[in-house]
Amino acid sequence: MSDAFLGDNPDARPGVGRERPTAVLRGAGGRCAMTTYIVLINWTEQGAKNVRDSPKRLDAAKKLLGDMGGTFKAFYLTMGECDMVAVVEAPDDAVLARFALILAAGGNVKTRTLKAFPEFAYREIIASLG
Repeated sequence: MSDAFLGDNPDARPGVGRERPTAVLRGAGGRCAMTTYIVLINWTEQGAKNVRDSPKRLDAAKKLLGDMGGTFKAFYLTMGECDMVAVVEAPDDAVLARFALILAAGGNVKTRTLKAFPEFAYREIIASLG
């Protein structure tokens, strides 16, 4: 069995306890790829009142996540149920949880985070169902 794992939770890898090899997602230098997250963002009342400062807060959030080892891959202002959507990468769930808590403590936004699996991982997970 391969010692590589899918995402950041080796206990959740497909194929554990089976003879099938698990998915291997490797980044540059042979390291395991970071986990991708979709962050749904809504302004709070405070954030809406200070909307003109929002670009500065976005810049600060990008720096904060970068300092934590993550990165913003995409950011969108959206119409509909969410005010903004970000696609980010982080080394693990704990880093993203800390990032979201720090954003919430600022009082300008509320977030909902979705852990995202790339197509390759999706196909491996489905294939592991037997």
